[in-house]
Amino acid sequence: MADRKGPITAPVLKGMKGSGRKIIMLTAYDYLTGRIVDEAEVDCVLVGDSLAMVVLGYDSTLPVTVDEMIHHTKAVRRGVKRALLVGDMPFGSYQGSVSEAVANAARFLKEAGVGAVKIEGGVAVAESVRRMVEVGIPVMGHIGMTPQSLRQFGGFKVQGRDEAGRREILAGAAALEEAGAFSLVLEGIPDDVAEEVTQSISIPTIGIGAGPSCDGQVLVLHDLLGMVEDFKPKFVKRYANLAEQAKAAVRAFGQEVQDGVYPDEEHSYGKR
Repeated sequence: MADRKGPITAPVLKGMKGSGRKIIMLTAYDYLTGRIVDEAEVDCVLVGDSLAMVVLGYDSTLPVTVDEMIHHTKAVRRGVKRALLVGDMPFGSYQGSVSEAVANAARFLKEAGVGAVKIEGGVAVAESVRRMVEVGIPVMGHIGMTPQSLRQFGGFKVQGRDEAGRREILAGAAALEEAGAFSLVLEGIPDDVAEEVTQSISIPTIGIGAGPSCDGQVLVLHDLLGMVEDFKPKFVKRYANLAEQAKAAVRAFGQEVQDGVYPDEEHSYGKR
């Protein structure tokens, strides 16, 4: 079992399969959120391309660039000291060719200091995963409802409900394991399919909208904290309501300024 106090690497995370303790993974997008989740002793911190939506305000993950991802990942790196830091490779950064995929993945290690990268897709990206692993880049896979394929799926839709979809997910998991991925994110698939995948491979599965049978779970930090109010997938559980608390705090500040209550003596330096 991994020591939650010690540094976590890709091999350590891989070895947590069957350890008896679930893997805890969260996203972070800047120094402060990286520091918070790391000090809360999560096992893995993902700088997800979800930053396109929750930080940059795009309507999907598709527009975010490699440069933007690396910029944010470098900031998170400064806050994360113990957890495994994973950089999410954005749309268009690995689909063109194996050599392009490897070159972009290498940037995440060289420029942002990540311990691994994550890419979406199954059989179609297995050769790129294989080459990345061969040259020393640890890779986390991601199959099921892959947000970068939302145009192909026709939106954020659960995958694997029919037999063809189930077989595709199982084939993708097997191909990524064989290519050398050290773990898999399973997103937006039925619980029984996620359980079948988890039992069929020797590397950990980390679920997001994939039921309780995965070897770990991941959520977008801003969803967990209740900071996103206009988008709430079925799988999201809000453990706080920071958006409302933040607005209440700002309103209180504004009212005290208007009433001349702030700043008071306690919050002033006084006369010279």
